[in-house]
Amino acid sequence: MGENRNLDWESALHRARNHAPFLARALDRQPELAALLAKGEGEAALAWARVQGDGGDAEVALRRERLALAAALAVGDLAGAFPLAQVVGELTAFADRALDRAIRTAIAERTDSDTADGFIALALGKQGAGELNYSSDIDPILLFDRERLARRATDDPGDAAQRYARRIVALLSSSTADGYALRVDLRLRPNSEVSPLCVPVGSAMTHYQGHALAWERAAFTRARAAAGDIAAGEDFLSQIRPFVWRAQLDFGAIEEIRALTHRIRHSHEGPPAPGPGFDVKRGRGGIREIEFYAQTHQLIHGGRDTSLRVRGTRAALDALASAGWITSENAATLGEAYDRLRQVEHRLQMVNDRQTHALPEAAALDNVAQLDGLADGAALVAELTAITARTARIYEELIGQPETVAVPVAMPVSALTHQLGQWGYPEPDTLAERIETWRDGRHAAIRSPQAVAAWDRLAPALLQAMAASDDPMRAITRWERIIESVPSAITTFRLLDARPDLTRRLVAALTLAPVLSDELARKPELLDTLIDRDALDLPGDVPQIMARMRGAAIRADYEALLDAIRIITGEIRFALGIQLIEGLADPLDIARALSRTAEAAMQLAAQATVQEFAAKHGRVPDSELLILGLGRLGGGALTHASDLDIVYLFTGDFAAQSDGARPLGATVYYNRLASRVSAALSVPTAQGALYEVDTRLRPQGNQGPLAVSCAAFGKYQREAAWTWEHMALARARVLYGSPQARAELEDVLAEVLHAPRDRAALRDAVLEMRAEMAKHKPASGPVDAKLARGGLVDIEFLVHYLQLKGEAADGTPLAETARRALDPDLATALDGLIAAGLLPASLAAPHALMSRMLVAGRLLAPDGREPPPSGARALARACGYESYEALLDAFAAARHEVAQAWKQILGTDILATEQENPA
Repeated sequence: MGENRNLDWESALHRARNHAPFLARALDRQPELAALLAKGEGEAALAWARVQGDGGDAEVALRRERLALAAALAVGDLAGAFPLAQVVGELTAFADRALDRAIRTAIAERTDSDTADGFIALALGKQGAGELNYSSDIDPILLFDRERLARRATDDPGDAAQRYARRIVALLSSSTADGYALRVDLRLRPNSEVSPLCVPVGSAMTHYQGHALAWERAAFTRARAAAGDIAAGEDFLSQIRPFVWRAQLDFGAIEEIRALTHRIRHSHEGPPAPGPGFDVKRGRGGIREIEFYAQTHQLIHGGRDTSLRVRGTRAALDALASAGWITSENAATLGEAYDRLRQVEHRLQMVNDRQTHALPEAAALDNVAQLDGLADGAALVAELTAITARTARIYEELIGQPETVAVPVAMPVSALTHQLGQWGYPEPDTLAERIETWRDGRHAAIRSPQAVAAWDRLAPALLQAMAASDDPMRAITRWERIIESVPSAITTFRLLDARPDLTRRLVAALTLAPVLSDELARKPELLDTLIDRDALDLPGDVPQIMARMRGAAIRADYEALLDAIRIITGEIRFALGIQLIEGLADPLDIARALSRTAEAAMQLAAQATVQEFAAKHGRVPDSELLILGLGRLGGGALTHASDLDIVYLFTGDFAAQSDGARPLGATVYYNRLASRVSAALSVPTAQGALYEVDTRLRPQGNQGPLAVSCAAFGKYQREAAWTWEHMALARARVLYGSPQARAELEDVLAEVLHAPRDRAALRDAVLEMRAEMAKHKPASGPVDAKLARGGLVDIEFLVHYLQLKGEAADGTPLAETARRALDPDLATALDGLIAAGLLPASLAAPHALMSRMLVAGRLLAPDGREPPPSGARALARACGYESYEALLDAFAAARHEVAQAWKQILGTDILATEQENPA
């Protein structure tokens, strides 16, 4: 790259004076600066340059500072003292200072006040990224707040804002005896053809939330509140963040960037390879293609991977490599190329302070090369040829080959028939005709030319993968349901085409799990979740899931939050389903993750609903809502088919009244609030349904009020509840409420559960309840691990019987000596009862096996009947067995273990009746 690596200030000054007329003039006009540079005092020279902008007339000061900085940075750059990051950072910082000073000057000239309230300057492009070059213009978007804009009392805010904008442009861009400060281009503002120079915040918000174009999304990946009312600018950017960073993966961005690249290459008149006239910015393998490469990946993945939301090109490449979206080799190659191309761009602009990116001809090319420290233009061209060839090759791996390469076309029906037959499909001629109808315009999903082309690229791989499944026609039918039910599937096609490994998972979802295929039919964008680097990891804890849900809300309102809760819950449930059917995670861990997800959804929905309700009706003083989870939710182990068993309670005086504009008595208040919370969790929104909420375990069941006071709840449980209700409370967990209120309710639960009971009456009640359940709810099939005698229900009855009995083997109270035995998590309680000598240790393994069977079976064998061969293998794999037959043998042995424990503790043979009357 020449001598500029050697920190040779003398050589740098010599080259600047002999090869860059602009720099020669700047040094002659600033002898004090030239002297500092001659002594190699680069930082002192930068400090001297910054001082030139202090005080005085803004128009003059900004131009003098700019000239001083340009000279100091150029010579330091040529000397190798200032790395590229420092050069572009200093230039950007000056642009921010200059823009802010121009704003304040324009406002002060009208109002005599030093303020920028209500006037926002967003930096886009290279200024937003912190990467300005020597002669770059700036591309700000100027916005104003009608209510807060500083102005004269008699001024209309819109008129004042336009007056300020015109003055700002003049202050920075007009040429004077001192030159110019910054070229300003306002054409990136919303609807620039018709909108004013400074746009009202409300109008801009409307534009970006509903009418903006694809290129504007890319521009805003670099957006930054740079000057003026910085806080207001940051607030604006936070509100339009969902427009920039979409929650769903955006593979359409590849198509948009591909089309834009082809247009640029087609319209660019310069040579395609380095040489005279080659544009280092727009040419093949140039600066813009590196920037597009980084931005395209950011647009695709940045909505879900927040680590990619960085502004600088080098920072983006590093983040992409760190996250695993691109290889570290490609990141290094592109990063080094980007730095060098930017240096060459700077050399071109240093010569005459022109905004140029093209290599000149003949002697002028030699001149630029020698300014850089190279021997001649040929050496520079050779270096650039090698750099751009590497860059273009990597870039074209992303966007595909140039448009001269033929796009795949549909296979003729006769050829498709032959291929389907080879793959083993039955009646291939009929199926080929059926498949051909998918692309004849009947389905909106495959109607546009782009969608047809995307399908034609995907079809062979997808159809072959379906053929390899155990039930190809089921896969075909369910896939057909997906493309029939969605308005567009082009993103799905591109997603699968870009990541062929996802095709196997798609086929598994279509053939093994009706629940997952039904969800895909409703929301094909769920496939997006599988490309996330953490999609096949278990979700975090409840607060982390809640934060993810909040982050997905496109607006800061109640309905948007409910939609976000549904989106994230659906994504997590779908990803967990894929993990389960592919045997990638233990079903027990899946169950706990499903429970955490439901708790996060419930807590967030309850928080938002309480706040929304209080806005109309106020709050009941010294009172609050509590939510009690029971059943599998209380035990923290849900399945994909689980309802949410909850009870609503409230603290305080039931006769109190709320303090809002429309006050309600406490009982009415909390019953309406509870109904709203249930609706928030169960009523479908634009993003679909969430959970079924079951409140029948509340006092007096469906005949009682939806929400009761904690005092009334305690009284009912002590005086009127049935044994089965106390058994349900053994799995109760307080899931919503303040720490103090939770503690008070937990005391009530403990009092009820630890109360002394008649042992004989308790045993008789348990036996009677289980016998009635067996009579009315028999096992539905050979893998019904829940209802089969000796199954999970029998384990639960044993555990709850011993919990309510309340004594360890030595007669000491469980509440005092074996608190784990009273845990609402059934597995923990089982371990505690074993440790207390009340259950055999051999019962732990059967419980774990049957819990896995239940969780996996809800997807793979939802009716409890024997699943098809592929589902049977997947069920066995999920439960840790090599074959379905081995799983059935283990299940039979486990049921006998449970039956022996039941007979030992409760004295009856639960398998005898079943053997006499098999299901």
